[in-house]
Amino acid sequence: MAAQREWLEKDYYRVLGVSDSATQKEITRAYRKLARENHPDANAGDAGAEERFKEISAAYDVVGDPAKRTEYDEVRRLGPAAGFGGPGGGFGGPGGFTFNADDLRGTGGGGGIGDILGNLFGRGGGGGSRGPGPQRGADLEAELHLDFVDAAQGITTTLHLTSDATCSTCHGTGAAPGTAPTTCATCHGRGVLDDNQGFFSLSRPCPTCGGRGVTIETPCATCRGSGVERRPREVKVRIPAGVTDGRRIRLKGRGDPGRNGGPPGDLYVTCRVQPHDLFRIDGRNLALTVPVTFPEAALGADVTVPTIDGGTVKLRLPAGTRNGRTFRVKGRGVPSPRGDGDLLVTVEVAVPAKLSAAERKAVEALAAAGTESPRAHLGVEEG
Repeated sequence: MAAQREWLEKDYYRVLGVSDSATQKEITRAYRKLARENHPDANAGDAGAEERFKEISAAYDVVGDPAKRTEYDEVRRLGPAAGFGGPGGGFGGPGGFTFNADDLRGTGGGGGIGDILGNLFGRGGGGGSRGPGPQRGADLEAELHLDFVDAAQGITTTLHLTSDATCSTCHGTGAAPGTAPTTCATCHGRGVLDDNQGFFSLSRPCPTCGGRGVTIETPCATCRGSGVERRPREVKVRIPAGVTDGRRIRLKGRGDPGRNGGPPGDLYVTCRVQPHDLFRIDGRNLALTVPVTFPEAALGADVTVPTIDGGTVKLRLPAGTRNGRTFRVKGRGVPSPRGDGDLLVTVEVAVPAKLSAAERKAVEALAAAGTESPRAHLGVEEG
């Protein structure tokens, strides 16, 4: 049983707002609600949203997986009962174990508290075998570089990885074709040998089979008995519409294969989105800045505006449109099953750097015809 220190320190049920007796459906329902409410894309400007989202995801990764949840509950049940956090940092109480500081750091000749817990729970600690039970595969990290349009509209693409995969020759058994693993004669398939120490009955990995519970007489030539091989593979990834740069997507079960019949790990894909020259993603909306002339803003005009799909829409500016005003074009933003987002068009009045003689004459005539100052509300006199 993997005794993880954070499991003893963090109450994942409290993070998800459920009781420790909640069903898996109740846990999943609570996670989805919290994930929607705290997703960074839905909380722009909230610096703590990403941290909350990570904490919620970490909690669900454990208690949302029935096998991990069982292990988590057992670690938390046995940890406090054995005296975690008591004086001296050891297993307190009469007749129990005590450690010194070296035991906790793993520098006193043993592997530290991880090794002790590993032995208590029937698995080796430190760098040794973890025991006969199924072992979950490692999680993998990968980056996916996306064009802005693909990120905005969503895409299904293929990710090319080189990683551990179930051996294509022995299909994960570790034994050469035509042969099969046999039950270990030393531990009779348990993978551990018991060592009675009085107060505790300790277990250590079987030295014959290394904790696997089986021995392989004729190892597979491809994977040399490990059951896995490192090779290129392709993973299909569905990227939802509206992903932003740095968004992390979890693909359950697409990580490294498990050992001894354990489940595979997960694959975490970090999206790297190339910026667009015109558009920005704003939650479910797309944002765009459009320059207009002073006459268009003052008199009103119909302005042609580009859309992300390569088309255009007509935007009607009312007379007297102010610089920086934002208009909403319904349904031309990020596509979504819950309803497409909108296109947010912000108007920017363009001021020419140079004027022709005719333009200067027209502007001077406009200034002379003006009767009100835009700065009248400031209450200052102008000379």
